[in-house]
Amino acid sequence: MINTKFLVGSALAAITTLAASGAFAGPAPQPDYQFEKCYGVSKAGTNDCQTATHSCAGTASADNQGDAWIYLPAGSCAKLTGGSNEPKS
Repeated sequence: MINTKFLVGSALAAITTLAASGAFAGPAPQPDYQFEKCYGVSKAGTNDCQTATHSCAGTASADNQGDAWIYLPAGSCAKLTGGSNEPKS
């Protein structure tokens, strides 16, 4: 027999998890300063928007992923090793 309390608890946990993950899905809000998109410098899981292989912010699977970008103050991307204003293949 299936334990009813276990089944109800599992269902509630699943609903809570889905609701929480939906709150963070999508692109990061645009900053309120002059910015540029800088590709290839974000850590895994810290990108600000979608990539060619992922659809949401915070979903890059590798450090310095060439198609993952983050917002940086305008003019600072070129100063970073590996930084580019265009996606890398």
